[in-house]
Amino acid sequence: MPSGTVDTGLIWNTMQLENKDSGSGLRSGLITAHNLCKSFTNGGVSVEILRDLHFDLSAGETVAIVGASGIGKSTLLHILGTLDRPDSGQLLYKGEDVFSYDDVSLARFRNKSVGFVFQFHHLLPEFNAVENTMMPALIGGANKRDATRTAEDLLVRVGLKDRLLYRVGKLSGGEQQRVALARALVLKPAVLLADEPTGNLDESNSEHIHSLLIELNREFSMTLVVVTHNSQLASLMSSRVTIADGKLTDLP
Repeated sequence: MPSGTVDTGLIWNTMQLENKDSGSGLRSGLITAHNLCKSFTNGGVSVEILRDLHFDLSAGETVAIVGASGIGKSTLLHILGTLDRPDSGQLLYKGEDVFSYDDVSLARFRNKSVGFVFQFHHLLPEFNAVENTMMPALIGGANKRDATRTAEDLLVRVGLKDRLLYRVGKLSGGEQQRVALARALVLKPAVLLADEPTGNLDESNSEHIHSLLIELNREFSMTLVVVTHNSQLASLMSSRVTIADGKLTDLP
């Protein structure tokens, strides 16, 4: 579904989710969370970050999670990407509770179905742009020739046609983040999660990444969830939410 379409949308509160389950006619989402809870211990004191959090996220939807530091935005993103497990609750992907998987199966699911872009790109400096981009495909067991071709095509798509064989240390910050974006998409994941993807970039490079995220969301029909303090990037998403008292709240 194009990012500008909100007919199925995000169902962000318990009542709407219960109505959907009871036959309201709303279409089931790609990702559904039930009663997610997560807390951390700080100085011997338990701090509750997420509390009985519910939501439904449709295929192709775009959403920005915004708000002050420390409210749980990145924690939620990590749980959505299965990098971290909740203390309790379910995360359903196409109806299957992914946290019922063992660690090996969960890692396989994450590699195939979820792409990540972070503020710090986490590229491997000893490898070139193509090698960095194709890495998830090789880990997933793809043929090297096919992985190379796909990586090259994606790098051309994000504007790095003349940088394919450059070691990433020779690339600018904006170019490195475009390599990270290509790497996140090399397996054509259904979900792309981005945590402050332009937090370290200047205005020009930030705008380029913003445009790419929206264009690629439309081209690949992928669900896009972005944690950001950047109001311009947030405004490009079809939905904007924040976390208050451990639960998601819509923003205008």
